[in-house]
Amino acid sequence: MSSNSRLLLILVVLPLFLLPVFISRVGASSEEMATVAITQAEETVASAYEAVLEAEQAKANVSVLLNQLNVAGEYLAEARMLYRLGDFDGAVHFADTARDRAEEVGGLAEELKIDAYASGITSSLIRITGSVIGVIGVVIGTFTAWGVFKRHYFRQA
Repeated sequence: MSSNSRLLLILVVLPLFLLPVFISRVGASSEEMATVAITQAEETVASAYEAVLEAEQAKANVSVLLNQLNVAGEYLAEARMLYRLGDFDGAVHFADTARDRAEEVGGLAEELKIDAYASGITSSLIRITGSVIGVIGVVIGTFTAWGVFKRHYFRQA
């Protein structure tokens, strides 16, 4: 398991374990909720970015995903700005929206990565099959030409 995969796993699993701790606090203020929402959104956006990067490395077309990831980043920036302005409810809303968008992008990136790998395997099988058929054709052509040449040579001799 590569270090990027471990980091991705930690970034996804850690918030799931910490979520009940933050939710169970009865007297949690709006500011604390906004901080948690923004932190979770940041982690999810980072995770989605990693997924898009992996999909791109698998030769998938990720241009649409990058646009959607940029939108998630804009929502996250809006959440941070509202947090600084003291609008914690607005910050939570935009952070949740950014997280939802990033989760969607992450899922789509995984699907594109799988499709890209499958396409690569299919392409390789087609090339291998074409090469084998080509070699067989060359061998058959060579023996046929040799037989024709041999008959022609013995007729003249």
